[in-house]
Amino acid sequence: MAQLIVNVDVDNLEKAVRFYSSALGLRIGTRFSGGDIEFVGAEVPICVLVAAPGTAPFRGTAVSRHYGRHWTPARLDFAVDDIEKGVARAVAASAFVEIPIEQHKYGKMAVLADPFGHGSCLLQFEGRGYDEIASGVG
Repeated sequence: MAQLIVNVDVDNLEKAVRFYSSALGLRIGTRFSGGDIEFVGAEVPICVLVAAPGTAPFRGTAVSRHYGRHWTPARLDFAVDDIEKGVARAVAASAFVEIPIEQHKYGKMAVLADPFGHGSCLLQFEGRGYDEIASGVG
Protein backbone atom coordinates (compact mmCIF):
# COMPACT_ATOMS: atom_id res chain seq x y z
CA MET A 1 0.00 0.00 0.00
CA ALA A 2 1.28 3.49 -0.83
CA GLN A 3 1.49 6.25 1.75
CA LEU A 4 -0.12 9.55 0.77
CA ILE A 5 1.98 12.67 1.39
CA VAL A 6 0.64 16.07 0.44
CA ASN A 7 3.12 18.77 -0.65
CA VAL A 8 1.94 22.37 -1.05
CA ASP A 9 4.16 25.05 -2.62
CA VAL A 10 4.14 28.40 -0.81
CA ASP A 11 6.14 31.59 -1.17
CA ASN A 12 6.08 32.65 2.48
CA LEU A 13 6.71 30.19 5.32
CA GLU A 14 5.46 32.48 8.09
CA LYS A 15 2.17 33.05 6.26
CA ALA A 16 1.86 29.28 5.71
CA VAL A 17 2.40 28.58 9.40
CA ARG A 18 -0.24 31.18 10.33
CA PHE A 19 -2.73 29.80 7.83
CA TYR A 20 -2.36 26.05 8.36
CA SER A 21 -2.13 26.29 12.15
CA SER A 22 -4.79 28.98 12.70
CA ALA A 23 -7.30 28.05 10.01
CA LEU A 24 -6.99 24.28 10.18
CA GLY A 25 -5.63 23.58 13.65
CA LEU A 26 -2.59 21.72 12.34
CA ARG A 27 0.72 21.75 14.19
CA ILE A 28 4.29 21.69 13.01
CA GLY A 29 5.79 18.21 12.96
CA THR A 30 9.12 17.88 11.16
CA ARG A 31 11.29 20.86 10.24
CA PHE A 32 13.39 20.01 7.20
CA SER A 33 16.94 21.27 6.69
CA GLY A 34 15.99 23.43 3.68
CA GLY A 35 13.47 25.42 5.74
CA ASP A 36 10.40 23.47 4.65
CA ILE A 37 8.06 22.05 7.30
CA GLU A 38 5.60 19.24 7.75
CA PHE A 39 2.25 19.86 9.39
CA VAL A 40 0.61 17.06 11.35
CA GLY A 41 -2.88 16.74 12.77
CA ALA A 42 -4.68 15.76 9.56
CA GLU A 43 -5.06 12.15 8.43
CA VAL A 44 -2.01 12.62 6.19
CA PRO A 45 0.99 14.88 6.68
CA ILE A 46 0.93 18.16 4.77
CA CYS A 47 4.36 19.50 3.85
CA VAL A 48 4.77 23.14 2.85
CA LEU A 49 7.65 23.68 0.48
CA VAL A 50 8.96 27.22 0.07
CA ALA A 51 9.47 28.00 -3.62
CA ALA A 52 9.89 31.47 -5.07
CA PRO A 53 7.40 32.77 -7.62
CA GLY A 54 8.73 32.44 -11.15
CA THR A 55 10.73 29.28 -10.46
CA ALA A 56 10.08 26.04 -12.33
CA PRO A 57 8.10 23.38 -10.44
CA PHE A 58 10.37 20.69 -11.91
CA ARG A 59 13.47 20.54 -14.08
CA GLY A 60 12.94 20.86 -17.84
CA THR A 61 9.58 22.67 -17.85
CA ALA A 62 8.75 26.08 -19.30
CA VAL A 63 5.99 26.50 -16.70
CA SER A 64 6.71 28.70 -13.70
CA ARG A 65 5.11 29.02 -10.29
CA HIS A 66 2.76 31.84 -9.39
CA TYR A 67 0.71 32.40 -6.28
CA GLY A 68 -2.26 34.27 -7.69
CA ARG A 69 -5.55 32.37 -7.64
CA HIS A 70 -5.20 29.36 -9.91
CA TRP A 71 -6.91 26.07 -10.61
CA THR A 72 -5.49 22.63 -10.19
CA PRO A 73 -7.49 19.42 -10.65
CA ALA A 74 -6.06 18.11 -7.36
CA ARG A 75 -6.95 20.11 -4.28
CA LEU A 76 -7.08 19.79 -0.53
CA ASP A 77 -10.56 19.51 0.96
CA PHE A 78 -10.96 19.52 4.72
CA ALA A 79 -13.82 17.91 6.65
CA VAL A 80 -14.58 19.82 9.84
CA ASP A 81 -17.03 19.36 12.70
CA ASP A 82 -18.31 22.98 12.62
CA ILE A 83 -18.18 24.62 9.19
CA GLU A 84 -19.20 28.07 10.41
CA LYS A 85 -16.27 28.16 12.85
CA GLY A 86 -14.00 26.60 10.22
CA VAL A 87 -14.78 29.28 7.63
CA ALA A 88 -14.36 32.03 10.24
CA ARG A 89 -10.93 30.64 11.25
CA ALA A 90 -9.86 30.31 7.62
CA VAL A 91 -10.90 33.88 6.77
CA ALA A 92 -9.14 35.21 9.89
CA ALA A 93 -6.01 33.41 8.63
CA SER A 94 -6.21 35.12 5.18
CA ALA A 95 -8.35 32.67 3.18
CA PHE A 96 -10.81 34.01 0.60
CA VAL A 97 -14.38 32.72 0.47
CA GLU A 98 -15.31 32.02 -3.13
CA ILE A 99 -18.64 30.25 -2.48
CA PRO A 100 -20.22 30.75 0.95
CA ILE A 101 -21.55 27.82 2.94
CA GLU A 102 -24.17 25.89 0.99
CA GLN A 103 -26.35 22.97 2.04
CA HIS A 104 -26.08 19.75 0.00
CA LYS A 105 -27.49 16.24 0.45
CA TYR A 106 -24.19 15.09 2.02
CA GLY A 107 -23.81 18.12 4.31
CA LYS A 108 -22.50 21.67 4.10
CA MET A 109 -19.70 22.97 1.90
CA ALA A 110 -17.84 26.25 1.36
CA VAL A 111 -15.28 26.90 -1.40
CA LEU A 112 -12.17 28.80 -0.33
CA ALA A 113 -8.79 29.86 -1.64
CA ASP A 114 -5.83 29.84 0.72
CA PRO A 115 -3.39 32.80 0.84
CA PHE A 116 -1.27 31.11 -1.86
CA GLY A 117 -4.04 30.77 -4.46
CA HIS A 118 -4.76 27.07 -3.82
CA GLY A 119 -8.46 26.24 -3.94
CA SER A 120 -10.02 24.03 -1.30
CA CYS A 121 -13.36 23.16 0.20
CA LEU A 122 -14.43 22.97 3.81
CA LEU A 123 -16.99 20.23 4.33
CA GLN A 124 -19.22 19.37 7.25
CA PHE A 125 -20.66 15.94 6.57
CA GLU A 126 -24.18 15.17 7.74
CA GLY A 127 -26.10 11.92 7.77
CA ARG A 128 -24.12 9.37 5.79
CA GLY A 129 -21.83 11.98 4.21
CA TYR A 130 -20.96 11.23 0.58
CA ASP A 131 -22.86 7.95 0.88
CA GLU A 132 -26.01 10.11 0.69
CA ILE A 133 -25.23 10.67 -3.02
CA ALA A 134 -23.61 7.31 -3.79
CA SER A 135 -25.08 5.33 -6.66
CA GLY A 136 -23.54 2.02 -5.63
CA VAL A 137 -20.19 0.29 -5.42
CA GLY A 138 -18.07 -0.46 -8.49
